[in-house]
Amino acid sequence: MRIGVIFAFAKAALLWSGAAFAACEGYVPQPPPQNTSRQDVGADYDTIIERGWIDIAVYEDFPPFSYIEDGKLTGVDVEIARLIADDLGVEARVRAVASGETVDTDLRNWVWKGPLVSGRVADVLMHVPYDNDLGCRNEQVVLTGTYYVEKIGVAWDRTVYDDAPTPAYFRYDPVGVENDSLSDFYLSSAFRGQVRENVKRLPSYADAMQALAAREFGAVVGPLTQLQFGVRNEPELAVSDVPLPGLSLGEWTLGVAVRHTYRQLGYAVDDAIQAGMQDGRIPAIFEKYGLTHRAPEW
Repeated sequence: MRIGVIFAFAKAALLWSGAAFAACEGYVPQPPPQNTSRQDVGADYDTIIERGWIDIAVYEDFPPFSYIEDGKLTGVDVEIARLIADDLGVEARVRAVASGETVDTDLRNWVWKGPLVSGRVADVLMHVPYDNDLGCRNEQVVLTGTYYVEKIGVAWDRTVYDDAPTPAYFRYDPVGVENDSLSDFYLSSAFRGQVRENVKRLPSYADAMQALAAREFGAVVGPLTQLQFGVRNEPELAVSDVPLPGLSLGEWTLGVAVRHTYRQLGYAVDDAIQAGMQDGRIPAIFEKYGLTHRAPEW
């Protein structure tokens, strides 16, 4: 449940707006890592260029971004990883890794330290939220290379609704979500809990979209990419961006992470991603999977 994991780092701030704080206010610097094996700290830019390949991690079982199809790893993040390698002039070695309980765990496991059991860090981790608080808590990484803005929306059945349903509809109508996701948290709390009993929780958004296509309910609330990918072969289903009253974090920017000691690599990766957005290669990758690319506005 990758989307749920992404937002485990900010559950307290997800729903109802609160006080604003200065960047990194209240965070105590981490002690520097001790006795970290050389094999667990990735590779710097010069080493990558010299050896001719880059190790890039994507999340396993996370369509449409990274998943197995016909025995091969594919998806948006996989293709962007290969674009990065092409622009660096090296071979892309893309591998799927498991997500942890939080994004902080993933950064520790796959970027700067390595997992406790089985596995090693990568040079680059794809699909990391570009978030100030996350960056403050994880001084051992650099968040960079932003390439997409995700947003919560609704997929809906044209035979059930004449127009896209807003959350108020779900006080009376059932609605699907991925269990323990941002959409689940939001709808379970919306309208003082009036929607909670109508929330149908599925193990993944792929399952939720299959249930929607099977007419088990009339709508699914979730990230637009997950919804668009799920309706691509279903002409009676539509996806819309609707108002989400009370949701303070309805969209978020995605990028990559590298170890803090390899900032030159981070700059090179960021340059490759920016070039891919400007020349249309990254938007074309999203379009290939039936998605609308929403570029960050910096």
